[in-house]
Amino acid sequence: MAEIRTAIGLMSGTSMDGIDVALLRTDGETVVEQGAFLSVPYDPPFRDRLKQALDEAKAITRRDERPGDLSRMERDLTLRHAEAVRLFLRRENLNSHAIDFIGFHGQTVLHRPIEALTVQLGDGPLLASETGIDVVYDMRANDMVHGGQGAPLVPIYHQALAHKIPTDQWPVCFVNIGGISNLTFLDRDGTIIGFDSGPGNTLIDQWVEAHAGIPYDDGGRIASEGSVVMTLAERYLDNTFFTAKTRRALDRNDFRPPQGHEAELSDGARTLAYVSAAAILKSAGHLPGFPKTFVICGGGRLNRTIMGDLLRLAGERGAMVLSAEQAGFDGDAMEAEAWAYLAVRSAKGLPLTFPGTTGVKSPVGGGVLARAAGTQKV
Repeated sequence: MAEIRTAIGLMSGTSMDGIDVALLRTDGETVVEQGAFLSVPYDPPFRDRLKQALDEAKAITRRDERPGDLSRMERDLTLRHAEAVRLFLRRENLNSHAIDFIGFHGQTVLHRPIEALTVQLGDGPLLASETGIDVVYDMRANDMVHGGQGAPLVPIYHQALAHKIPTDQWPVCFVNIGGISNLTFLDRDGTIIGFDSGPGNTLIDQWVEAHAGIPYDDGGRIASEGSVVMTLAERYLDNTFFTAKTRRALDRNDFRPPQGHEAELSDGARTLAYVSAAAILKSAGHLPGFPKTFVICGGGRLNRTIMGDLLRLAGERGAMVLSAEQAGFDGDAMEAEAWAYLAVRSAKGLPLTFPGTTGVKSPVGGGVLARAAGTQKV
């Protein structure tokens, strides 16, 4: 019988809204037992520092460079993750000795797959020292060393969950709508394909923050009051990203929000919500077959305008769209759970990425293991 390990997954995504903490018991393969979940929001001043970090990171040419405030930012970010772990353990009445691993994503500040360059702020050894728990971190870099895009890493976790989807609803496509959207296509023959599918929430967040002074469009309410500016939407959807023969991982800066004069507030939010949904369907055209079921995860599933567009656009092609909860999952926790799952796989020497997910030539492992008393490759 496979050894079951207990892991905490930590995720801070491209939306930069906070730290997700999830507990998982798993063998890193087929056994998955989901546990508690906690979301710890960032305060506005810290979010502002993260945005500044994105600008400072543009100067990076080597993964170990930390220009400007990035070195201090990395330490502060790591300490916030450590505090989130302590808060989680207290809330769940758990001792650190009950946890085998922490899967630590960190904060992506730069992702340039063409240059084989990806940077996630996060000090694994510091987190291990602060929590007293072994930490697996830096899980994207080895994929790039072997010719992959470094993203997405979540598909193998989606495959472990997919047995809950009834047979007659396959092929199934998991879609995570975070700052950037990505999808995982799974079929009964073992096919696993994953790639970034386009802008998710990031353009909407940037738009409403710039023009309404709020961090995101809660529930898609602003968008629901507007109309799609089709010429603007088509400009995004005509981007060569959607027609290129090779799928590539996206950086937050690959798509930029509209200029203020191009739409008023609600029309801009409505247009960008439509783009988020249409980009998923357009990218799905690169799959070997059209999915029967889309399972929508991440914060975007809470935007009723995006979901309405997805229901309509997918329905026109005979596909069903379910929220993660409708499919029996926790859409808030799934990415953090995935990082716990990946940590266990990494520690066991199992592959994290595959030719169909990142374009790597053969399945490859990754990650660095920071023990509470030292650091080593895994």
